[in-house]
Amino acid sequence: MKVLPPFDFSNDDVLNETNARQPVVLSTRIRLARNIAKFPFPWHAKPAQKREVLHLCLSALSEIPLFKDTRPRLMGTLDINEKALLVERHLISKELAESEESAVLISPDQTCSVMINEEDHLRIQVLRDGSSLCGAWKQASQIDTEIETHIEPAFSRNLGYYTSCPSNLGTGMRASLMLHLPGLVLCGHMEKIIRALDGNRLTVRGWLGEGSDAVGSIFQISNQHTLGSSEEDILHDFSAWLKHLIQQEENARLCLIEADPDKFFDQIARAISVLRNSRLLSSAEAMGVLSHARLACDLGMFPSETRACIDELLIKCQPTHVQASASKQLNPRERDTLRAQMFRETFSTLPLPNFDILSSKRRKTREKNKTDKA
Repeated sequence: MKVLPPFDFSNDDVLNETNARQPVVLSTRIRLARNIAKFPFPWHAKPAQKREVLHLCLSALSEIPLFKDTRPRLMGTLDINEKALLVERHLISKELAESEESAVLISPDQTCSVMINEEDHLRIQVLRDGSSLCGAWKQASQIDTEIETHIEPAFSRNLGYYTSCPSNLGTGMRASLMLHLPGLVLCGHMEKIIRALDGNRLTVRGWLGEGSDAVGSIFQISNQHTLGSSEEDILHDFSAWLKHLIQQEENARLCLIEADPDKFFDQIARAISVLRNSRLLSSAEAMGVLSHARLACDLGMFPSETRACIDELLIKCQPTHVQASASKQLNPRERDTLRAQMFRETFSTLPLPNFDILSSKRRKTREKNKTDKA
């Protein structure tokens, strides 16, 4: 199996609001759906028409500086493992991986990708670490503008950009945030949060997007509709909800610590023990214990730089990434063995969590609350 270049977790994005990894927000994605005028949507196009669209799009993208020296990955030429790696890295969708006459171009730093002949002719996608809605939108918009100098988009002054799915009609923009919400999950509040978000035209999905489970207390939140609002309006409303969610998550974490600190500390201690000592570890269990380790890091129990290591392991523990690190084909049990070994080796080099720091923060919080009441 050909192994793709390692995922770059150290990209220095000058457009980011913050380059540091954050306690609640893992990553930001801006995606633009675009179609070419006078061509049927991919689901209705004939193979010859799809091939023509593919040729037009690849020709246009080759003129854009970001992709000028980038080799397109044609889905028809990739094996199942190569496609799965790209899905696990969130660079392509499962739908693209399963289609023919389709391709993806990926920037050298793997923060931008353009899918061709997925649900729409073009899906422009920009990924950023942490919270970077503004920065990701600026780059996605720039790529979109450069593409439109070579290709006429299917567009109407009244309706905006035409898209295969009516929910994307208008701006064609989906803003997504990957959020780590263990406090709300452990408190049992996520169902209420999901209902509130749905009532405000926001969708909650799992780790790999539509149809996937929210493993490791990680949720992908995105806007539902794009018609009738400008990109700036969508981002403004989304940012307001992000602040609210971060506050809710921080409050939930404090409640867990105050309600039963011994139980809370024990959950983290058990997760760290699994990471340091397990011999078999499934991908779902790995995501769960990594979630607790990331929570410990957020609370100051690990050095802040540990968060980058944990975020990298969230990708590396996925089934195809574990397979890619081996020199032979692995069965599920062998993958679980190798995954556990990878965690043991990584966490043996990291310090043990400092529970005293959390106890000290708890005392200060109680003292502050008493002062506020007085």
